[in-house]
Amino acid sequence: MSPALGAGQPSIVPPDQSPSVETVSREIPRPVEIQRDVEFWIRVYSEITTLQGFMHDERHLGVVYETLDLALAGPPGSSQRRELITRSRDRWIAGLDAAVHALEAGTAESVTGDARRVLQLWGKDATPARLREARAEVRFQLGQADRFRAGIVRSGTWESHIAQTFNSLGLPPELAALPHVESSFTPSAYSKVGASGLWQFMRSTGRLYMRVDDIVDERLDPFRSTEAAARLLLSNYRLLGSWPLAITAYNHGPGGMRRARQVMGTDDFGVIARNYRSRTFGFASRNFYPSFLAALTIDQDPQRYFPGVTRAPELQFHEVQLPGYADIKHLEKALEVPMGTLRELNPALRPAVWSGERLVPRGYRLRLPSDRVLSPEEFVARVGAHQIYVAQIGPRAHKVGRGETLHQIARKYGLNVRRIAELNGLDPAAKLKRGRVLQLPGDRPSTLAELAVQAPTPAADSSL
Repeated sequence: MSPALGAGQPSIVPPDQSPSVETVSREIPRPVEIQRDVEFWIRVYSEITTLQGFMHDERHLGVVYETLDLALAGPPGSSQRRELITRSRDRWIAGLDAAVHALEAGTAESVTGDARRVLQLWGKDATPARLREARAEVRFQLGQADRFRAGIVRSGTWESHIAQTFNSLGLPPELAALPHVESSFTPSAYSKVGASGLWQFMRSTGRLYMRVDDIVDERLDPFRSTEAAARLLLSNYRLLGSWPLAITAYNHGPGGMRRARQVMGTDDFGVIARNYRSRTFGFASRNFYPSFLAALTIDQDPQRYFPGVTRAPELQFHEVQLPGYADIKHLEKALEVPMGTLRELNPALRPAVWSGERLVPRGYRLRLPSDRVLSPEEFVARVGAHQIYVAQIGPRAHKVGRGETLHQIARKYGLNVRRIAELNGLDPAAKLKRGRVLQLPGDRPSTLAELAVQAPTPAADSSL
């Protein structure tokens, strides 16, 4: 059983309108039309490592021409590796050409070498027309077995929270395998197109479900991003009505999958995967659901594919919600938690916070070791009200908006009105012109202690 909030796990944050369990199907279909694709991805995830790769047909995934050994071909991205892959691709294009020639010459029974292997792999589909098309479909796929095994180990750290989150929304528990495809359960993963975190959110999509800015990026927090991913998957399902389409939309976008369904006149993913043609519905989108089913297959029986593998223990911690803004370096000292531990437990905090340029924001659920169980009141007592600020460290300038006053600007940044007025040669009561840029003092904002001192005392009751 998962520890309760405050003893190890954060609470679940459901969407604004939580559905009943009955409104969401928990069935994850396995269309027979894509089974060969699923088997291909099982091989990629469990048979070959990142030092190997398959040269295969990108549409008929049952056709794997050869397994390349990359161990002696240089590091990823090296010219030696690229040359090896290019030579292999050219070799099998030539093999396809030789097979076509043999078929047209009536000598298919006597061919040898690569042409013979091509004909054996394609079987009854080995027609001259189909093999000519296959010339443009020779593709290389890097192995993932070492990454997948490591992902199984890492998954134990968060599997309880993922299961709890999905169950709270009535989602299929099998969806918990999706990070195997997205990030191999690496919370710091970044893609070349800008997706990041365990669930690989793009910045624009992430902002719809969580905080993503230069102070906090919750895409990098496995717990907050899990809650966001659950809401996104639920949204996709509500729009598309089936899990194959909803899961594929996680990669291709819900609008793209809705168009695919409209064009094909069906929500049968097997039909869509085999026959839908679109400039944007490429190899990755077409194979997202099959690769998910492959990951799920392995995750449900890891000992079959990786004998002896064990999952990491569940992460234990305590969360406390900050009543104001605080300097991370002061928190390290006051709470007696090493900076390295704070970094490990709070991956969403951005570099500006760790450098002290920005404060840990108010409302942030600071994660602490499980032996640091503090109530909000105990937190304030340990940290000190004089070290908890009422506002974020602001910029050094502010552009005046329509109707803004010095008092409003000072309150926004937790600064003193007179200090801002003096710095800009203004009377504290002066009216501000829209668009004017005010210089702001470098002072830190007021603290909770200072705010308590400044608070007016209630007037005495004159009736006494």
